[in-house]
Parts: sequence; structure tokens; C-alpha cells
Amino acid sequence: MNVGPDDTARLLGLLFQSHPWHGLSIGPKAPGVVTVYIELVPADTVKYEIDKRTGILKIDRPQRYSSLSPEPYGFIPRTLCGDTVAALAAQSSGRTGLRGDNDPLDVCVLTERAITHGGIMVRARPIGGLRMFDGNEVDDKIIAVLESDPSYEGWTEIEHCPPVLVDRIQHYFLTNKDMPGASGPRVELAGVYGAEMAREVISRSQVDYRAKFGDLERMLDQSLGMTEDDRG
Repeated sequence: MNVGPDDTARLLGLLFQSHPWHGLSIGPKAPGVVTVYIELVPADTVKYEIDKRTGILKIDRPQRYSSLSPEPYGFIPRTLCGDTVAALAAQSSGRTGLRGDNDPLDVCVLTERAITHGGIMVRARPIGGLRMFDGNEVDDKIIAVLESDPSYEGWTEIEHCPPVLVDRIQHYFLTNKDMPGASGPRVELAGVYGAEMAREVISRSQVDYRAKFGDLERMLDQSLGMTEDDRG
């Protein structure tokens, strides 16, 4: 039996689970609607995160204190907070000497529905974000709503969030790395931005990802001998 490129791609997909950072697609409607891989949910008393080498969800550390994620939290596949994202943060904040944290772009997903565990992918619509610095590293947090969640269907901008919800999200990200006895806060909030800026940050993070890792989807197509017509 002859095995063509489409068959090979399908077999690879059946035999191996995709690496959540590199193997999942950001989605055809990005940056307006994006794939998010959920690592952490509000009930988690340990911090989970992806092991970058294997793609397996691992325990990073127990949550020592009472600060728990207020909403499901994860990252956007095939994004990177690198030089292009850092340049935008520098331009917007007036800060110099900034660099990206070289991690995928973080996302907090708002939803009325209870998501009870991580290790899943969802579709989400960005409505804003928090510009955050960890020292001189840019560590933006995109705020999005779960796609097709009827309760948040009309939320298109960060202004649609109740202020208390935004405050709760800010408080978590400002304090979850702090330790008792530290001389000062480790993380600072440099601003809150809306949906247009969130989409720009996501687009730039895609540029940073391709600069470091290349266009993996196109590289896979080329290795399998697939053309634009094959992809449809």
C-alpha cells in the first residue's frame, strides 16, 4: 500500500501527542480568537506548568500561601515573549533595557463554566491584558474570555469586566511570586490595555516565536512534501 504525505501526517498525529507549546496551532482566527493550553485552574493548590523539553504538565511548586489563580490560566501555543514584544512594552511604558522572558505568552481565561483541571486546550477571545515586568523581563498577561461562553458573549473590551474582577487578577499576578520577608515586590504592573493592544502583543509574540523556532507548520509540510493545495 502506498502511503502519501496526508497519510503520514495522520499517522504521526495518531502515534504521538503534540507538544502543547510547539505542536498545537494558535488557530486560524488568531489573534482575534486563539488556542489556549490551560495549565492551572482556580482549585489548584500546586502550580502546574509545562515542561518545555517534554511538553508534559509538571508540578512547578506547591502554592505555599493563599494566593490562588482566580481564573483558568495557561499560554498561547507557538508564541514567545521575546524581543519584538519587549520593544512594544518599552515603547508603551518609556522603559529601557527590557527583554522578553522567553516563555510562551500567558493568558487568563474568563468563563462562567467551571474548568476543573488543566492539561486541556480551549478557544478564547482576547479582550485586553496586563503589562507586567519581572525585573527587566516583560511578562505580559493576556485577559481573554472563553469563546462561545454565553455569559461573556458581549465582552469585547477589558472595560466590560467588573473592576473588582480586574483587581483580583492583578492582585494574583502581583503577589503570587512574593515571599514573606522579601525586601519588596518582585513583579510590577506597568499598565492595563485593551483588546487592540492585546491582539498586537499576540501578533508580535508570533513573530518572536518564528524568529527563534521557525515556521514549524510549514517546515512539517515541506518535510512531508505537502503543498498549499494539499493543505487546502
